[in-house]
Amino acid sequence: MALGRHKLTTRSRGNEFERHAERFLITQGLRLERRNYLCKLGEIDLIMRAGNTLVFVEVRYRRNRQFGGAAASVTQAKQQKLRRTAYHYLQSMGLNEAQQPCRFDLIACEGEQLNWIPNAF
Repeated sequence: MALGRHKLTTRSRGNEFERHAERFLITQGLRLERRNYLCKLGEIDLIMRAGNTLVFVEVRYRRNRQFGGAAASVTQAKQQKLRRTAYHYLQSMGLNEAQQPCRFDLIACEGEQLNWIPNAF
């Protein structure tokens, strides 16, 4: 994905990478359910569907791998926050993890490269 040479705010850059990740996942056969689900517990960047499975997608961007890269930035604490937020989403939809197969995917963007890690945690 070629980004323009103009300076982007952190949020606008995040939105751009989330849209790029969304388009990529759609080409891989996933369907978009929701963008930027936000509740008091946190935010989930993308909620997609792969067949019967609900896929909660975290999109991370790092300019380079100098400090561990995009995938390494999803700490245990961040994973726990995403799990709680996903559980909140399921409850808000009248679902639970026993009746709705779910997984957590990671889209790690480093520079211009996009790496998809299905079932990342």
